[in-house]
Amino acid sequence: MAKYLVGIDIGTSGTKSILMDTGGKLIASSLKTYDVLTPRALWAEQWPQVWLEACNASIRELVKKSGCNAGDIAGLAVSGLYGGSGIPLDGDMKPLRPCLIWMDRRAGAQEKWVLEHIGIDRIRKITHNGTDPYYGYTKILWIKDNEPDNWKKTKLFLPPNAYVIYQWTGEIAVDYSSAGNIGGIFDMNTRTWSAELLAEMGIPLSMMPQRIVESSDIVGHLTKAVAEDLGLKEGTPVCAGGVDCVVATLGLGVFKPGTYATAIGTSMCAALIHDKPIPAQGLIEMPYVKDAKTLSYSFGGAATAGALIKWFRDNFGQPERIAEQNGGPDAYRALDKLATGIGPGSEGLILLPYFMGERSPIWDTNARGTLVGLSLTHTRGHIYRAFLEGVAYSLRDSMESTNTDIGESILVAGGAAKSPLWRQIIADVTGHSILCPKDDVEANLGDVILAGVGTGCFSYEDVQNWQVFDEPVRPNGEAQKIYDRLFMVYKSIYGNLKGDFAELSKL
Repeated sequence: MAKYLVGIDIGTSGTKSILMDTGGKLIASSLKTYDVLTPRALWAEQWPQVWLEACNASIRELVKKSGCNAGDIAGLAVSGLYGGSGIPLDGDMKPLRPCLIWMDRRAGAQEKWVLEHIGIDRIRKITHNGTDPYYGYTKILWIKDNEPDNWKKTKLFLPPNAYVIYQWTGEIAVDYSSAGNIGGIFDMNTRTWSAELLAEMGIPLSMMPQRIVESSDIVGHLTKAVAEDLGLKEGTPVCAGGVDCVVATLGLGVFKPGTYATAIGTSMCAALIHDKPIPAQGLIEMPYVKDAKTLSYSFGGAATAGALIKWFRDNFGQPERIAEQNGGPDAYRALDKLATGIGPGSEGLILLPYFMGERSPIWDTNARGTLVGLSLTHTRGHIYRAFLEGVAYSLRDSMESTNTDIGESILVAGGAAKSPLWRQIIADVTGHSILCPKDDVEANLGDVILAGVGTGCFSYEDVQNWQVFDEPVRPNGEAQKIYDRLFMVYKSIYGNLKGDFAELSKL
Protein backbone atom coordinates (compact mmCIF):
# COMPACT_ATOMS: atom_id res chain seq x y z
CA MET A 1 0.00 0.00 0.00
CA ALA A 2 1.25 3.40 -0.95
CA LYS A 3 2.56 5.41 1.99
CA TYR A 4 3.40 8.87 0.74
CA LEU A 5 1.99 11.91 -1.10
CA VAL A 6 3.72 14.87 -2.76
CA GLY A 7 2.44 18.45 -2.69
CA ILE A 8 3.99 21.02 -5.03
CA ASP A 9 3.35 24.77 -4.79
CA ILE A 10 4.57 27.01 -7.63
CA GLY A 11 5.07 30.44 -6.09
CA THR A 12 5.99 33.84 -7.48
CA SER A 13 9.57 33.67 -6.19
CA GLY A 14 10.08 29.95 -5.72
CA THR A 15 8.62 26.45 -5.92
CA LYS A 16 8.34 24.34 -2.78
CA SER A 17 7.60 20.64 -2.71
CA ILE A 18 6.93 18.43 0.31
CA LEU A 19 6.66 14.70 0.90
CA MET A 20 4.25 13.58 3.62
CA ASP A 21 3.07 10.20 4.74
CA THR A 22 -0.64 9.43 4.60
CA GLY A 23 -0.90 10.13 8.32
CA GLY A 24 0.14 13.78 7.88
CA LYS A 25 3.78 13.53 8.96
CA LEU A 26 6.23 15.74 7.03
CA ILE A 27 9.07 13.59 5.68
CA ALA A 28 11.04 15.99 3.46
CA SER A 29 10.81 19.35 1.71
CA SER A 30 12.66 21.20 -1.03
CA LEU A 31 12.61 24.82 -2.24
CA LYS A 32 13.90 26.16 -5.56
CA THR A 33 13.94 29.93 -6.09
CA TYR A 34 13.78 32.18 -9.16
CA ASP A 35 13.02 35.77 -10.16
CA VAL A 36 10.21 37.74 -11.77
CA LEU A 37 10.88 39.54 -15.06
CA THR A 38 9.95 43.25 -14.87
CA PRO A 39 10.84 44.70 -18.31
CA ARG A 40 8.91 47.91 -17.61
CA ALA A 41 7.31 49.68 -14.65
CA LEU A 42 4.23 47.75 -13.42
CA TRP A 43 4.97 44.84 -15.77
CA ALA A 44 5.60 41.37 -14.32
CA GLU A 45 6.01 38.12 -16.21
CA GLN A 46 7.68 34.71 -16.03
CA TRP A 47 8.63 31.99 -18.50
CA PRO A 48 6.82 28.72 -17.69
CA GLN A 49 9.99 26.68 -18.25
CA VAL A 50 11.36 28.24 -15.06
CA TRP A 51 8.38 26.87 -13.12
CA LEU A 52 8.66 23.44 -14.73
CA GLU A 53 12.37 23.14 -14.04
CA ALA A 54 11.88 24.21 -10.41
CA CYS A 55 9.10 21.63 -9.95
CA ASN A 56 11.25 18.88 -11.42
CA ALA A 57 14.34 19.80 -9.41
CA SER A 58 12.46 20.05 -6.13
CA ILE A 59 10.82 16.65 -6.59
CA ARG A 60 14.13 15.00 -7.50
CA GLU A 61 15.61 16.45 -4.32
CA LEU A 62 12.65 15.24 -2.26
CA VAL A 63 13.03 11.69 -3.49
CA LYS A 64 16.76 11.76 -2.81
CA LYS A 65 16.36 13.27 0.67
CA SER A 66 13.66 10.86 1.78
CA GLY A 67 15.16 7.68 0.33
CA CYS A 68 11.61 6.40 -0.16
CA ASN A 69 10.60 3.81 -2.70
CA ALA A 70 9.02 5.41 -5.77
CA GLY A 71 6.27 2.80 -5.70
CA ASP A 72 5.23 3.99 -2.24
CA ILE A 73 4.18 7.43 -3.54
CA ALA A 74 0.42 7.38 -4.13
CA GLY A 75 0.10 10.66 -5.99
CA LEU A 76 0.89 14.33 -6.47
CA ALA A 77 -1.06 17.60 -6.61
CA VAL A 78 0.14 20.98 -7.86
CA SER A 79 -0.92 24.46 -6.77
CA GLY A 80 0.36 27.61 -8.38
CA LEU A 81 0.50 31.37 -8.25
CA TYR A 82 -2.34 33.16 -10.00
CA GLY A 83 -1.04 33.04 -13.54
CA GLY A 84 -2.94 36.10 -14.75
CA SER A 85 -3.39 35.67 -18.48
CA GLY A 86 -2.25 32.09 -18.36
CA ILE A 87 0.52 30.85 -20.63
CA PRO A 88 -0.23 31.45 -24.33
CA LEU A 89 0.58 28.20 -26.14
CA ASP A 90 0.79 27.49 -29.86
CA GLY A 91 -0.55 24.44 -31.68
CA ASP A 92 2.43 22.38 -30.55
CA MET A 93 1.84 23.43 -26.90
CA LYS A 94 4.95 25.61 -26.93
CA PRO A 95 4.92 28.90 -24.95
CA LEU A 96 4.79 31.94 -27.21
CA ARG A 97 5.83 34.50 -24.59
CA PRO A 98 6.25 34.81 -20.82
CA CYS A 99 3.09 34.55 -18.74
CA LEU A 100 1.62 37.87 -17.53
CA ILE A 101 1.33 37.01 -13.84
CA TRP A 102 -0.98 38.38 -11.14
CA MET A 103 1.10 41.44 -10.24
CA ASP A 104 1.30 42.74 -13.83
CA ARG A 105 -0.65 46.01 -14.19
CA ARG A 106 -0.22 46.83 -17.90
CA ALA A 107 -3.81 46.21 -19.07
CA GLY A 108 -5.36 49.54 -18.04
CA ALA A 109 -6.61 50.37 -21.54
CA GLN A 110 -8.23 46.94 -21.82
CA GLU A 111 -10.06 47.41 -18.53
CA LYS A 112 -11.39 50.75 -19.78
CA TRP A 113 -12.61 49.09 -23.01
CA VAL A 114 -14.51 46.44 -21.04
CA LEU A 115 -16.17 49.11 -18.89
CA GLU A 116 -17.22 51.10 -21.96
CA HIS A 117 -18.36 48.22 -24.19
CA ILE A 118 -19.69 45.62 -21.76
CA GLY A 119 -20.20 47.43 -18.47
CA ILE A 120 -19.45 46.63 -14.87
CA ASP A 121 -23.01 45.51 -14.07
CA ARG A 122 -22.97 42.67 -16.61
CA ILE A 123 -19.47 41.61 -15.62
CA ARG A 124 -20.46 41.44 -11.95
CA LYS A 125 -23.77 39.69 -12.58
CA ILE A 126 -22.18 36.90 -14.61
CA THR A 127 -18.70 36.56 -13.09
CA HIS A 128 -19.18 37.92 -9.52
CA ASN A 129 -16.00 39.90 -10.17
CA GLY A 130 -15.05 43.35 -11.36
CA THR A 131 -12.75 45.03 -13.85
CA ASP A 132 -9.08 45.68 -13.15
CA PRO A 133 -5.71 45.00 -14.79
CA TYR A 134 -5.23 42.33 -12.11
CA TYR A 135 -7.68 39.99 -13.79
CA GLY A 136 -6.43 37.50 -16.36
CA TYR A 137 -9.05 38.36 -18.97
CA THR A 138 -7.75 41.95 -19.23
CA LYS A 139 -4.22 40.59 -19.70
CA ILE A 140 -5.47 38.24 -22.44
CA LEU A 141 -7.02 41.26 -24.16
CA TRP A 142 -3.69 43.11 -23.83
CA ILE A 143 -1.93 40.32 -25.76
CA LYS A 144 -4.74 40.40 -28.35
CA ASP A 145 -4.41 44.17 -28.79
CA ASN A 146 -0.63 44.55 -28.61
CA GLU A 147 0.91 41.33 -29.93
CA PRO A 148 -1.08 40.32 -33.03
CA ASP A 149 1.53 37.82 -34.20
CA ASN A 150 1.44 35.97 -30.89
CA TRP A 151 -2.35 36.19 -30.85
CA LYS A 152 -2.66 34.53 -34.26
CA LYS A 153 -0.47 31.66 -33.08
CA THR A 154 -2.18 31.19 -29.72
CA LYS A 155 -4.30 28.05 -29.48
CA LEU A 156 -4.68 27.75 -25.71
CA PHE A 157 -4.11 29.55 -22.40
CA LEU A 158 -3.09 27.44 -19.40
CA PRO A 159 -2.43 28.51 -15.79
CA PRO A 160 0.93 27.52 -14.22
CA ASN A 161 -0.22 24.36 -12.40
CA ALA A 162 -2.16 23.08 -15.42
CA TYR A 163 0.85 23.67 -17.68
CA VAL A 164 3.16 21.66 -15.43
CA ILE A 165 0.58 18.86 -15.20
CA TYR A 166 0.34 18.81 -19.01
CA GLN A 167 4.11 18.52 -19.29
CA TRP A 168 4.06 15.58 -16.87
CA THR A 169 1.01 13.71 -18.15
CA GLY A 170 0.10 14.97 -21.63
CA GLU A 171 -3.41 15.77 -20.34
CA ILE A 172 -5.08 19.19 -20.58
CA ALA A 173 -7.44 20.39 -17.85
CA VAL A 174 -8.02 23.37 -15.58
CA ASP A 175 -9.32 23.34 -12.03
CA TYR A 176 -12.35 25.45 -11.09
CA SER A 177 -10.42 27.91 -8.90
CA SER A 178 -7.91 28.72 -11.64
CA ALA A 179 -10.67 29.15 -14.21
CA GLY A 180 -12.75 31.38 -11.95
CA ASN A 181 -9.80 33.54 -10.97
CA ILE A 182 -9.39 34.68 -14.60
CA GLY A 183 -12.45 36.81 -13.92
CA GLY A 184 -14.59 38.37 -16.63
CA ILE A 185 -14.98 35.31 -18.90
CA PHE A 186 -15.99 32.70 -16.28
CA ASP A 187 -19.63 32.40 -15.27
CA MET A 188 -19.74 31.88 -11.49
CA ASN A 189 -23.46 31.08 -11.65
CA THR A 190 -23.03 28.06 -13.95
CA ARG A 191 -19.36 27.36 -13.08
CA THR A 192 -18.24 27.33 -16.72
CA TRP A 193 -16.86 29.67 -19.39
CA SER A 194 -19.19 32.48 -20.40
CA ALA A 195 -19.68 32.05 -24.15
CA GLU A 196 -21.40 35.44 -24.44
CA LEU A 197 -18.65 37.42 -22.71
CA LEU A 198 -15.91 35.58 -24.61
CA ALA A 199 -17.67 36.42 -27.89
CA GLU A 200 -18.06 40.09 -26.98
CA MET A 201 -14.37 40.34 -26.10
CA GLY A 202 -13.30 38.52 -29.25
CA ILE A 203 -11.65 35.65 -27.38
CA PRO A 204 -12.33 32.23 -28.98
CA LEU A 205 -13.86 29.73 -26.54
CA SER A 206 -11.38 27.19 -27.90
CA MET A 207 -8.53 29.13 -26.24
CA MET A 208 -9.91 28.08 -22.85
CA PRO A 209 -9.36 24.51 -21.56
CA GLN A 210 -12.59 22.61 -22.15
CA ARG A 211 -12.06 20.14 -19.32
CA ILE A 212 -12.79 21.85 -15.98
CA VAL A 213 -12.20 19.65 -12.94
CA GLU A 214 -12.37 19.57 -9.16
CA SER A 215 -9.03 20.27 -7.50
CA SER A 216 -8.85 16.73 -6.12
CA ASP A 217 -9.60 15.11 -9.49
CA ILE A 218 -6.85 13.05 -11.14
CA VAL A 219 -5.99 14.86 -14.38
CA GLY A 220 -3.54 12.25 -15.66
CA HIS A 221 -0.58 10.02 -14.81
CA LEU A 222 3.18 10.51 -15.07
CA THR A 223 4.60 9.43 -18.40
CA LYS A 224 7.49 6.99 -18.44
CA ALA A 225 10.08 9.63 -19.42
CA VAL A 226 8.96 12.12 -16.78
CA ALA A 227 8.75 9.46 -14.08
CA GLU A 228 12.30 8.30 -14.80
CA ASP A 229 13.54 11.90 -14.68
CA LEU A 230 11.84 12.61 -11.35
CA GLY A 231 12.71 9.31 -9.71
CA LEU A 232 9.04 8.33 -9.47
CA LYS A 233 6.96 5.47 -10.80
CA GLU A 234 5.42 5.57 -14.27
CA GLY A 235 1.67 6.04 -13.99
CA THR A 236 1.74 7.91 -10.67
CA PRO A 237 -1.54 9.92 -10.49
CA VAL A 238 -1.39 13.73 -10.68
CA CYS A 239 -4.30 15.73 -9.20
CA ALA A 240 -5.36 19.15 -10.45
CA GLY A 241 -4.57 21.36 -7.44
CA GLY A 242 -5.54 25.02 -7.74
CA VAL A 243 -4.66 28.66 -7.11
CA ASP A 244 -2.08 28.71 -4.31
CA CYS A 245 -3.90 31.03 -1.90
CA VAL A 246 -7.06 28.93 -2.15
CA VAL A 247 -5.19 25.66 -1.68
CA ALA A 248 -3.38 27.25 1.27
CA THR A 249 -6.75 27.93 2.88
CA LEU A 250 -7.60 24.24 2.56
CA GLY A 251 -4.20 23.50 4.11
CA LEU A 252 -5.23 25.64 7.08
CA GLY A 253 -8.04 23.18 7.70
CA VAL A 254 -10.92 25.14 6.18
CA PHE A 255 -13.40 22.52 4.97
CA LYS A 256 -16.69 24.33 5.63
CA PRO A 257 -18.18 27.77 4.91
CA GLY A 258 -18.04 30.60 7.42
CA THR A 259 -14.29 30.70 8.12
CA TYR A 260 -12.08 33.76 7.50
CA ALA A 261 -8.46 33.03 6.65
CA THR A 262 -5.57 35.15 5.43
CA ALA A 263 -2.23 34.18 3.93
CA ILE A 264 0.41 36.90 4.06
CA GLY A 265 3.23 36.10 1.67
CA THR A 266 4.61 38.35 -1.07
CA SER A 267 1.05 39.58 -1.41
CA MET A 268 -1.92 39.08 0.90
CA CYS A 269 -5.01 36.98 0.28
CA ALA A 270 -7.66 37.41 2.96
CA ALA A 271 -10.74 35.32 2.30
CA LEU A 272 -14.14 34.19 3.49
CA ILE A 273 -15.41 30.76 2.43
CA HIS A 274 -19.16 30.80 1.76
CA ASP A 275 -21.94 28.76 0.19
CA LYS A 276 -24.41 31.64 -0.22
CA PRO A 277 -23.92 35.03 -1.93
CA ILE A 278 -22.42 37.67 0.37
CA PRO A 279 -22.89 41.46 0.03
CA ALA A 280 -19.16 41.96 -0.51
CA GLN A 281 -17.70 45.11 -2.05
CA GLY A 282 -14.65 45.02 -4.29
CA LEU A 283 -13.57 41.45 -3.48
CA ILE A 284 -12.37 38.73 -5.85
CA GLU A 285 -14.49 35.57 -6.05
CA MET A 286 -13.73 32.13 -7.42
CA PRO A 287 -14.80 28.53 -6.75
CA TYR A 288 -13.23 26.95 -3.67
CA VAL A 289 -10.90 23.97 -4.07
CA LYS A 290 -13.31 21.71 -2.15
CA ASP A 291 -16.86 21.29 -3.43
CA ALA A 292 -16.13 23.78 -6.20
CA LYS A 293 -19.65 23.77 -7.59
CA THR A 294 -21.19 24.95 -4.30
CA LEU A 295 -18.49 26.68 -2.22
CA SER A 296 -16.91 30.03 -3.11
CA TYR A 297 -13.75 31.80 -1.99
CA SER A 298 -14.11 35.61 -1.79
CA PHE A 299 -10.94 37.48 -0.95
CA GLY A 300 -9.27 40.82 -0.68
CA GLY A 301 -5.96 40.61 -2.46
CA ALA A 302 -3.41 43.20 -1.40
CA ALA A 303 -0.75 43.49 -4.10
CA THR A 304 2.09 43.99 -1.61
CA ALA A 305 2.25 42.71 1.97
CA GLY A 306 5.27 40.59 2.84
CA ALA A 307 6.96 42.22 -0.15
CA LEU A 308 6.90 45.53 1.75
CA ILE A 309 8.67 44.04 4.74
CA LYS A 310 11.30 42.44 2.50
CA TRP A 311 11.74 45.79 0.68
CA PHE A 312 12.31 47.55 4.00
CA ARG A 313 14.81 44.91 5.13
CA ASP A 314 16.72 45.04 1.83
CA ASN A 315 16.86 48.85 1.64
CA PHE A 316 16.94 50.00 5.26
CA GLY A 317 17.94 46.92 7.25
CA GLN A 318 21.54 46.55 6.10
CA PRO A 319 22.95 46.43 9.66
CA GLU A 320 20.57 43.60 10.54
CA ARG A 321 21.32 41.73 7.31
CA ILE A 322 25.08 42.00 7.85
CA ALA A 323 24.70 40.79 11.44
CA GLU A 324 22.63 37.82 10.24
CA GLN A 325 25.24 36.92 7.63
CA ASN A 326 27.86 36.93 10.39
CA GLY A 327 25.95 34.47 12.51
CA GLY A 328 23.63 36.90 14.30
CA PRO A 329 19.85 36.72 14.65
CA ASP A 330 17.45 36.64 11.72
CA ALA A 331 17.25 40.17 10.24
CA TYR A 332 13.45 40.27 10.43
CA ARG A 333 13.48 39.31 14.11
CA ALA A 334 16.13 41.98 14.78
CA LEU A 335 13.94 44.59 13.09
CA ASP A 336 11.00 43.37 15.16
CA LYS A 337 13.07 44.03 18.26
CA LEU A 338 13.65 47.63 17.15
CA ALA A 339 9.91 48.14 16.84
CA THR A 340 8.69 46.17 19.86
CA GLY A 341 9.01 48.96 22.44
CA ILE A 342 7.15 51.48 20.28
CA GLY A 343 3.47 52.01 21.02
CA PRO A 344 0.46 51.46 18.74
CA GLY A 345 0.45 53.92 15.85
CA SER A 346 4.24 54.29 15.72
CA GLU A 347 3.97 57.70 17.39
CA GLY A 348 1.82 59.22 14.66
CA LEU A 349 3.04 57.35 11.55
CA ILE A 350 0.68 55.76 9.04
CA LEU A 351 1.75 53.82 5.96
CA LEU A 352 -0.41 53.32 2.87
CA PRO A 353 0.94 49.95 1.63
CA TYR A 354 0.21 50.51 -2.06
CA PHE A 355 3.69 49.96 -3.54
CA MET A 356 2.40 48.24 -6.71
CA GLY A 357 -0.91 50.05 -7.05
CA GLU A 358 -3.62 48.11 -5.25
CA ARG A 359 -6.09 45.39 -5.98
CA SER A 360 -9.12 44.87 -3.75
CA PRO A 361 -10.85 46.52 -2.12
CA ILE A 362 -9.82 49.92 -3.59
CA TRP A 363 -8.87 48.74 -7.12
CA ASP A 364 -6.56 51.62 -7.94
CA THR A 365 -3.59 51.10 -10.25
CA ASN A 366 -2.43 54.65 -9.51
CA ALA A 367 -2.28 54.22 -5.71
CA ARG A 368 1.22 54.58 -4.28
CA GLY A 369 3.03 53.74 -1.08
CA THR A 370 2.84 56.70 1.28
CA LEU A 371 4.28 57.36 4.74
CA VAL A 372 2.43 60.13 6.60
CA GLY A 373 3.40 61.80 9.89
CA LEU A 374 7.21 61.77 9.89
CA SER A 375 9.06 63.91 12.40
CA LEU A 376 12.66 64.23 13.61
CA THR A 377 11.84 62.01 16.58
CA HIS A 378 11.10 58.98 14.41
CA THR A 379 13.62 56.15 14.01
CA ARG A 380 13.97 53.10 11.76
CA GLY A 381 12.06 51.18 14.41
CA HIS A 382 9.10 53.55 14.16
CA ILE A 383 9.04 53.29 10.39
CA TYR A 384 9.38 49.50 10.43
CA ARG A 385 6.46 49.23 12.85
CA ALA A 386 4.41 51.51 10.61
CA PHE A 387 5.05 49.08 7.74
CA LEU A 388 3.73 46.17 9.83
CA GLU A 389 0.73 48.25 10.84
CA GLY A 390 0.04 49.33 7.26
CA VAL A 391 -0.39 45.70 6.16
CA ALA A 392 -2.70 45.11 9.15
CA TYR A 393 -4.83 48.12 8.15
CA SER A 394 -5.06 46.67 4.64
CA LEU A 395 -6.26 43.36 6.11
CA ARG A 396 -8.94 45.11 8.16
CA ASP A 397 -10.07 47.00 5.05
CA SER A 398 -10.57 43.68 3.24
CA MET A 399 -12.34 42.13 6.20
CA GLU A 400 -14.82 44.99 6.44
CA SER A 401 -15.46 44.81 2.70
CA THR A 402 -17.14 41.40 3.13
CA ASN A 403 -20.03 43.17 4.95
CA THR A 404 -20.39 39.89 6.85
CA ASP A 405 -20.05 38.87 10.48
CA ILE A 406 -16.69 37.12 10.59
CA GLY A 407 -16.79 35.80 14.15
CA GLU A 408 -14.28 35.98 16.96
CA SER A 409 -11.19 34.40 15.37
CA ILE A 410 -9.40 34.50 12.04
CA LEU A 411 -6.66 32.24 10.67
CA VAL A 412 -3.35 33.87 9.72
CA ALA A 413 -0.56 32.11 7.84
CA GLY A 414 2.61 33.08 6.00
CA GLY A 415 5.33 35.52 6.99
CA ALA A 416 3.19 37.37 9.53
CA ALA A 417 2.62 34.16 11.46
CA LYS A 418 6.35 33.90 12.18
CA SER A 419 6.51 37.25 13.97
CA PRO A 420 5.01 37.55 17.50
CA LEU A 421 5.01 41.34 17.11
CA TRP A 422 3.16 41.25 13.80
CA ARG A 423 0.64 38.73 15.13
CA GLN A 424 -0.20 41.06 18.01
CA ILE A 425 -0.47 44.09 15.73
CA ILE A 426 -2.90 42.20 13.46
CA ALA A 427 -5.00 41.14 16.45
CA ASP A 428 -5.09 44.72 17.80
CA VAL A 429 -5.86 46.36 14.45
CA THR A 430 -8.59 43.89 13.42
CA GLY A 431 -10.05 43.28 16.89
CA HIS A 432 -10.06 39.52 16.30
CA SER A 433 -8.13 36.70 17.95
CA ILE A 434 -5.42 35.31 15.65
CA LEU A 435 -4.82 31.60 15.09
CA CYS A 436 -1.53 30.69 13.37
CA PRO A 437 -0.41 27.23 12.20
CA LYS A 438 2.63 25.67 13.87
CA ASP A 439 4.11 24.52 10.55
CA ASP A 440 4.62 26.75 7.49
CA VAL A 441 3.36 24.34 4.81
CA GLU A 442 -0.13 25.69 4.09
CA ALA A 443 -0.36 25.48 0.28
CA ASN A 444 1.77 22.34 0.16
CA LEU A 445 -0.33 20.73 2.88
CA GLY A 446 -3.44 21.62 0.90
CA ASP A 447 -1.90 19.92 -2.14
CA VAL A 448 -1.16 16.79 -0.11
CA ILE A 449 -4.77 16.73 1.13
CA LEU A 450 -6.07 17.09 -2.45
CA ALA A 451 -3.74 14.34 -3.66
CA GLY A 452 -4.79 12.05 -0.81
CA VAL A 453 -8.51 12.61 -1.39
CA GLY A 454 -8.12 12.29 -5.16
CA THR A 455 -6.24 9.00 -4.95
CA GLY A 456 -8.50 7.56 -2.26
CA CYS A 457 -5.86 7.45 0.48
CA PHE A 458 -8.20 9.25 2.88
CA SER A 459 -11.25 11.54 3.05
CA TYR A 460 -11.58 15.16 4.12
CA GLU A 461 -13.03 13.91 7.40
CA ASP A 462 -9.87 11.90 8.04
CA VAL A 463 -7.65 15.00 7.96
CA GLN A 464 -9.79 17.42 10.01
CA ASN A 465 -7.15 17.55 12.75
CA TRP A 466 -3.98 17.60 10.64
CA GLN A 467 -3.43 21.34 11.04
CA VAL A 468 -2.14 22.24 14.52
CA PHE A 469 -2.36 25.86 15.68
CA ASP A 470 -0.39 27.85 18.22
CA GLU A 471 -2.16 29.43 21.17
CA PRO A 472 -4.48 32.24 19.99
CA VAL A 473 -3.21 35.82 20.09
CA ARG A 474 -5.97 38.00 21.52
CA PRO A 475 -6.40 41.74 20.92
CA ASN A 476 -5.29 44.18 23.59
CA GLY A 477 -8.29 46.35 24.43
CA GLU A 478 -6.41 49.63 24.87
CA ALA A 479 -4.35 49.15 21.72
CA GLN A 480 -7.48 48.21 19.81
CA LYS A 481 -9.13 51.53 20.75
CA ILE A 482 -6.11 53.45 19.42
CA TYR A 483 -6.06 51.46 16.19
CA ASP A 484 -9.80 51.97 15.66
CA ARG A 485 -9.14 55.73 15.45
CA LEU A 486 -5.99 55.32 13.35
CA PHE A 487 -7.77 53.06 10.88
CA MET A 488 -10.24 55.85 10.13
CA VAL A 489 -7.29 58.18 9.49
CA TYR A 490 -5.73 55.51 7.24
CA LYS A 491 -8.92 55.40 5.15
CA SER A 492 -9.14 59.20 5.07
CA ILE A 493 -5.54 59.65 3.88
CA TYR A 494 -6.15 57.48 0.83
CA GLY A 495 -9.41 59.28 0.03
CA ASN A 496 -7.68 62.65 0.23
CA LEU A 497 -4.71 61.59 -1.90
CA LYS A 498 -6.50 59.54 -4.56
CA GLY A 499 -6.63 62.41 -7.04
CA ASP A 500 -2.98 63.29 -6.42
CA PHE A 501 -1.98 59.67 -7.07
CA ALA A 502 -3.74 59.83 -10.43
CA GLU A 503 -1.95 63.06 -11.33
CA LEU A 504 1.42 61.63 -10.30
CA SER A 505 0.77 58.62 -12.49
CA LYS A 506 0.17 60.88 -15.50
CA LEU A 507 3.46 62.67 -14.87
